Amino acid sequence: MEQMVVQNGVKKVQLLPAENDDHGGVIVELEEHMDPNIFHNMLRSSLHQWKLQGKKGVWIKMPIQLTNLVEPAVKEGFWYHHAEPHYLMLVYWIPETGNTIPANASHRVGIGAVILNEKRELLVVQESSGRMKGTGIWKIPTGVVEEGEDVFEAAIREVKEETGIDTEFLEVLAFRQMHKSFFGKSDLFFICMMHPLTFNLQKQDLEIEALQWMSLEEYAAQPFVLKHGIFKYIKDLCLAKAEGSYLGFTPVPIKSYFDDPMSYLYFNEDGVVQENSAIHP
Repeated sequence: MEQMVVQNGVKKVQLLPAENDDHGGVIVELEEHMDPNIFHNMLRSSLHQWKLQGKKGVWIKMPIQLTNLVEPAVKEGFWYHHAEPHYLMLVYWIPETGNTIPANASHRVGIGAVILNEKRELLVVQESSGRMKGTGIWKIPTGVVEEGEDVFEAAIREVKEETGIDTEFLEVLAFRQMHKSFFGKSDLFFICMMHPLTFNLQKQDLEIEALQWMSLEEYAAQPFVLKHGIFKYIKDLCLAKAEGSYLGFTPVPIKSYFDDPMSYLYFNEDGVVQENSAIHP
């Protein structure tokens, strides 16, 4: 990439290619290799031009193969916003006013699956890794929601991966928020009620040491469950659902005001009249 361009016989420093964002800033997506010194000069000239134009935030998406350009960007005042497997996002705030650039994602989202059969038995597992490895504690299957995945989809997938059975998502029974968890991020954990569709148990050897159907009474009698907060409440929720005395939150598909993608609103449908009868996904 050439550093200089000629306009009306006058040499000018070429600016970085950029697109306007929706909030008065610009986004630069680098694709071509270039000399760091050339990039530094182009970045300085671009920042000057963007300042004259009244731009605010500047985002530079840096592919992993162009990380030699990170140092000159940092020297100009850019900082790390977030990183993904194939790129690093750098950001800069131009105005002298307060910085309104949104922070990186603050939460990790997890699920726990409550699966009861007709015998009032709960599907439980023992983990082969993590903090509970070797403790002998029986717990509900858990997992992490993947990018672009809905909570109910994650619950169905994680149960299938860990136990081999197919399930139908029924409702969110409760959720917990915890801070300073995974690499300092906050954590949202959704406890999901599932209905088993198949019963041939096949454990995932990578994460699961053992699995079985266990009576609610036996699960509830575990000393660990009796002592620790969330495990105690999971036990109480299981018992309440078995008795039919608790209603959770079911997902209702909705469309965004701003774009077409579908999302889901979770709420307790008891007493709420729906125009559309399709409540479940």
